[in-house]
Amino acid sequence: MDLLQAIKERHSVRSYTDRKIEGETLDALRAKIKETNEESGLNMQLVLDEEKAFGGRMAHYGHFENVKNYIAVIGEKGADLSEKAGYYGEKVVLYAQTLGLNTCWVALTYGKGKDAYLVGKGEKLLLVIAIGYGATQGTAHKSKPIKSVIKTDTEPPAEFIDGVNAALLAPTAMNQQKFTFTLKDGKVGVKAGAGFYTKVDAGIAEYHFELGSGYAFRMPDKNKANSGPVCQPRIKRTVV
Repeated sequence: MDLLQAIKERHSVRSYTDRKIEGETLDALRAKIKETNEESGLNMQLVLDEEKAFGGRMAHYGHFENVKNYIAVIGEKGADLSEKAGYYGEKVVLYAQTLGLNTCWVALTYGKGKDAYLVGKGEKLLLVIAIGYGATQGTAHKSKPIKSVIKTDTEPPAEFIDGVNAALLAPTAMNQQKFTFTLKDGKVGVKAGAGFYTKVDAGIAEYHFELGSGYAFRMPDKNKANSGPVCQPRIKRTVV
């Protein structure tokens, strides 16, 4: 399974079997998290066989069942953390799908088991990603019409449309899809709407857009005010 196929097949899963993540699958997952941390500067940590985070009332409210493994998404506090967490966290999520694993982004309905992971000085636990072998493969979510999430100054090329269609398959908080992809003067950008975790959602959507379109996103520069994500010049579509 390549990453474009993973986009189509991956759905949020809240109920998991007792099957453990182990062997070559575990080695590959750990290697991907390490690689992505090195690329992004995040401090994502895989937590295995830990039931406390999803054992409380909030997890029950979120309809989670038998979640024993998760990825703690941790990073240095800053204006760019949410978008970065979404973009790079989704890299791990889609890779996990190619390994036969299921996932679910979780923002509020979990307990913070601080003894299960390490949050360094100046860092923040933003959210977690439940991971394991799903009791089901989940179900597809409804998507907004493509015209409602784009703003262009010209007829968009096919690559742009392909990218937005891939972004509409991205998971978002409460399935709100509060992002807008823009095309102006030949430059592609994305803007997060108002609401909880919309910047995380925008980061996730950016990675989907990148895979679907063949454009490469340049992430925001935290040292520059109002530095939103834009696309580099179009590159040949590659999926690895």
